[in-house]
Amino acid sequence: MVLKDWEAAYFAGIIDGEGSISLTRLHENEHRRPIISIASTDRELLVYLKELAGGSINNKKNYKPERHKNSYTLVYKSKKEVLYILRKIHPYLRVSKKKQRALWILNHYERVTKRNGKYSRSALKEKLQFEEDFFNI
Repeated sequence: MVLKDWEAAYFAGIIDGEGSISLTRLHENEHRRPIISIASTDRELLVYLKELAGGSINNKKNYKPERHKNSYTLVYKSKKEVLYILRKIHPYLRVSKKKQRALWILNHYERVTKRNGKYSRSALKEKLQFEEDFFNI
């Protein structure tokens, strides 16, 4: 996966408009990790972005198909994908909160995250502070 500058700029525009940069738990007893998600009714757009940078596309449940279009979500969960995408797109993000969140993850996540998931008291305090500060952006 190698995003050209113009692809990264396009990607950033989509995230500014339809995406989110957040921290989430994938399993109940783990610390939050970075995630990028993009929701759209345009599956073709999400397929294109998936071809650029990976991720997975999920169908959203449509409870009123007679009134609503089908909707999909493209999700990036792997640390490698998320950090790569954020490195490439952050210069092009225009929504202040999303840019700040991207930079916060890039500047702090790897420093406060232990590879084995085992935290000393002080390291855990730092990790939880990282999460709190992120959500205060």
